[in-house]
Amino acid sequence: MYISPCRETVQPLTDPELELDCHDCKATQSSFQVAKKHSIPENTMADTTTNNNEDTAVAVPEELFHTILTVIDYHTDTSGSTRTVYVLGTHTSLAAAKAFTLHALQDLKYEPEDFAVFATRATTPAEEWKYGDGVLVYAEAPAGQIFLLGIDTKPNTESLPSGGPDNTPLLPRDYTHLHYVMQNKTDYNQDKSGAYQSSEIEGCYVYRADAVNAALALLAPDKGEFAQYDERTSVHDDPESDWPYGEDVFVHAVAETGENYTVAVRTVPGAHKRYAKKH
Repeated sequence: MYISPCRETVQPLTDPELELDCHDCKATQSSFQVAKKHSIPENTMADTTTNNNEDTAVAVPEELFHTILTVIDYHTDTSGSTRTVYVLGTHTSLAAAKAFTLHALQDLKYEPEDFAVFATRATTPAEEWKYGDGVLVYAEAPAGQIFLLGIDTKPNTESLPSGGPDNTPLLPRDYTHLHYVMQNKTDYNQDKSGAYQSSEIEGCYVYRADAVNAALALLAPDKGEFAQYDERTSVHDDPESDWPYGEDVFVHAVAETGENYTVAVRTVPGAHKRYAKKH
């Protein structure tokens, strides 16, 4: 979970039980379930067998390791309340997730020299690290935007199989990315500026329709307990319409006690579109 009440203590999404020893990047091996090939729809997954006559097992990891990008925009809002959380990648092993996270900003076309401050856990002595235990990469742009990268470990609730390139989940043919259901909570009781926020990955799905349905269902059981509850019921709603909560947000809710919630569906291509270096 990501909770950040102020600039000095920013923390990205991370699992409190995840050991992040980035100086030697020793991987903690996740346990695996074994699913028979016949449990995967035929002709949808990439071929994982060498003999069509064999009933080959496909490994299904119990956990997935998500690389999380948190961007805090102090350039437009010095309170730190303007922030967005995206997933940049998902892996089936911790070691692969660590290696990817340490270079994820390069995938967004950035280089270390593009930032006024750039630091990684892998190259900084532990006693000198001041950016939070869950942060693997800290980068501060000259204009004031801060990029935080960490790893969030989540159960593999959709039973996505391993076997994709570079220790990523194996996706059906013709599918290139996952869809993530992200819940954000802003607690104005803790900080009136809105800088005290927490974000959570509530699920990742191959199909966008499944992710949208999950987003709409997440807070629905408690709908009557909110002082305000807004939802976009159509996947095809025009993002330029009167919906004021963001084009990837499907639910906005305000609790009687003042906490604000949003539930969004986000993707890695969406993160690249929004935050990749433009020139």
